[in-house]
Amino acid sequence: MAAVVLVHGLYHCPEHFAVVAERLRTAGAEVVVPELHRGSLPADTAVVQAAVDALQEPPIVLGHSYGGSVITGVRGAGHLVYLAAFVLDVGESAAGLRGASPQLQDAISPEPDGSTSLHPDRAVGALYGDCPEPLAAWAVGLLRAQAPGCGRGVPERHSWKHTPSTYVVCGRDRAIDPGLQRKMASRCTDVREWRTGHSPFVGQPDLIVELLQELLATDTPRRRDVPEAVRTSSRQGAAPPALRQ
Repeated sequence: MAAVVLVHGLYHCPEHFAVVAERLRTAGAEVVVPELHRGSLPADTAVVQAAVDALQEPPIVLGHSYGGSVITGVRGAGHLVYLAAFVLDVGESAAGLRGASPQLQDAISPEPDGSTSLHPDRAVGALYGDCPEPLAAWAVGLLRAQAPGCGRGVPERHSWKHTPSTYVVCGRDRAIDPGLQRKMASRCTDVREWRTGHSPFVGQPDLIVELLQELLATDTPRRRDVPEAVRTSSRQGAAPPALRQ
């Protein structure tokens, strides 16, 4: 069975990929959406690595935003997809590349325990400015506080150097400068550019589903010779408004 691993970014959670995951599953793909928020880049990478290792075939692994830092350190993917995400080289971190736009930085609020969260009203403009209001409100309601330091993490591996990869530049992104995205995209095998904001999995999930189905149809990953593994799946959260109609 074709497999896809979807990796969310900072402040986000698996439920943000609910529509994409459901449509891919309906089309016959096995979809895993690991839960990050483990406190550090190495810990987040480890949970995604476990999800990849549990699959019998090298999956397509998509990372959004900070999720790109995570998938960069993962072994065993058949194809990497960077969605407005960080393609880091040796010694680089998302924070070191000054990835957060001024608009996104303005939305970040410190918490008493040292973590940070996003101010709901400001998060809409930075992350979901091109999404219909009900979807943007749903997505903001799912955002979580983020432990400090993840964005300063440096991957131990750089899998894009030996794994086929596709970069999707979000040309109307208000969270990560599209110019920076294009520079990082030059490190990938293939580059696409969409006229979307930072979070097309909320506003235009069909774009992501179509891209992943295209890659699933053209990639021929080698089956792993391992026993049947217990599949890791995402928590099942409330469906977005588009699914409740």
